[in-house]
Amino acid sequence: MAAVTVSPRSSERSGRVLAAGGDTWKRHIVRQLKHRDRNQHAMFQDLINFYTQLLDKASLTKGILSSSTRQPCSDSNSISALLQQKNQLNKTTGELAYQVVELQQQIKIKECVLEEQHARLQVVRQRASSAFDAHHGLRELVEQVQKENGALKMEYDALLERQREAESRLREEKFKEVHLLEDMIHQKRQAAARMNSRNERKTKAREANLQRELQSAAMSEITIDSVSAPNSRSTSPEKENQDVMTEQRHTRLFRSASATSVGILTSLRGLFEKKRRGHSVCSPDEDRIYPVGICMSARVPARALQVLEAHEESINTVRFSSSSDMVATGGTDKVIKLWDIQAGLLTHRATLDGSTEGITCVEFDPVGSRVLAASYDRSALLWRLDDSVPKLTLTGHTRKVTAARFSGLLHQVVTGSADGTIRVWDLHRAACVQVVEVSSYCSDLVCAENCIISGHYDSKIRVWDSRAVSCVQELPSQGKVTSLDLSCDHRQLLSCCRDNCLQLVDLRRWSERVCFRAEGFTCGSDSTKAVISPDGCFVVAGSADGAVYIWNVSTGDLETRLPDKHSSSISAVSWSLSGKYVVSVDKSRRAVLWSDF
Repeated sequence: MAAVTVSPRSSERSGRVLAAGGDTWKRHIVRQLKHRDRNQHAMFQDLINFYTQLLDKASLTKGILSSSTRQPCSDSNSISALLQQKNQLNKTTGELAYQVVELQQQIKIKECVLEEQHARLQVVRQRASSAFDAHHGLRELVEQVQKENGALKMEYDALLERQREAESRLREEKFKEVHLLEDMIHQKRQAAARMNSRNERKTKAREANLQRELQSAAMSEITIDSVSAPNSRSTSPEKENQDVMTEQRHTRLFRSASATSVGILTSLRGLFEKKRRGHSVCSPDEDRIYPVGICMSARVPARALQVLEAHEESINTVRFSSSSDMVATGGTDKVIKLWDIQAGLLTHRATLDGSTEGITCVEFDPVGSRVLAASYDRSALLWRLDDSVPKLTLTGHTRKVTAARFSGLLHQVVTGSADGTIRVWDLHRAACVQVVEVSSYCSDLVCAENCIISGHYDSKIRVWDSRAVSCVQELPSQGKVTSLDLSCDHRQLLSCCRDNCLQLVDLRRWSERVCFRAEGFTCGSDSTKAVISPDGCFVVAGSADGAVYIWNVSTGDLETRLPDKHSSSISAVSWSLSGKYVVSVDKSRRAVLWSDF
């Protein structure tokens, strides 16, 4: 059995193991020693066997030599045999010695391999230890990230719950807002009905009093002496005497034309006027209908007279006054600007503010003393030209107001909104008197006698009877309706749609339609406005390419195209009632005045 020796490296590893402490180092040493004993025993087993055989043969040789020295051979045969055995033994011993040397070399090689393996094993153990440390660190990091994710998840759940609560509260508030608005409108209607009832009672009482006064005055007998007025023609004295006698025979009862009768007539006239106006925000002059001149022949514009930056932001709408000497523009900068046309140029006259959001539509009344506008702030506003502060604000829509027009009566206006409703407002009472529910976004509307025509995003044009508040007809279109316009004689209706087509309908024969298209014309937005010329012979619209397109109604062909003055999509155009001027506005704050001279 080979002796067990401990190498310095093994002792060093053992020392490191001993430093670990505890009973484990003893078991570790025992395992290492047993492992090394098995390895060395397996490697040196052949050498040990050869070495044992060599010892046996050496002892046999020693025995033979000793016996030969003790007993000399007598014969040469035995000596030669012994010599042969000796040679063979030497040869065998040399072979064994050579094998011993080879085995020692193999042992050294295996020891080097073993040392290399031990070194690699140490490196691998170090790597394993570092990997274990890294794994431990990564596990701790994963646990920390999991904890943070858990905290974030809890915060997210809490935020989600708060969002749901906020949304539910918002829905409740909207529901309450709708109910409050309905209640307010209902209360206003009730108040208006009560006020009307009181006014009617007061009016009836005053009429009864006046009737009694008239009856009492009529019952008083008064003889009125006839006084002959001077006459240019000569009359005979006989004729005059006959007339006097006839008047005396036919003496009747008359009411004395005194100051009392004059006062009664004055109070009666005032009563009727007050009954007509009620609690009006309009003056009597504003309720009078003034004649508006009709253009006999419109001029097709050929060149731009002026190009100016009219607003600080994009311009949405433009409109001429009935006298054709004033223009109103409104845009997303929340103001309306008034421009006078003097010597073929636009001159700034005034700025009307008061809206909290952008202006979507603007219109003059037929008198030309007031301006009506629709706004993104869900209201319509009314100004007098001599005051920059709104005279009246009409609120009640739940979304932006897209159109506001004067109806056939100057004390009434009609508004359309994105909330799908059309409302009729009485300016005398500053209250909504009619509400029409529509299932689609109202983009624009126009008013004719006893009817309202509205355009919608569901590709339909609806005609409403303003007296019965009912839809009497629906006209289909090929796309979203962006604008509507009536001819001056209220016989033709022009609609602009998102399918890049203008459609002219004869209101007397609804089946007759004329479509206007042109190469390059594109409807630039959902609120692009197109209009009819005042003589009804042309239609004009602005395109997304910044050009103004004018079509001839009689032929249906493109009359002219006015390019190169707008740098962005044209949002609206307007043609003066005199037929001389056309104004176009765009999204880049630019307004252009066109004419044929």
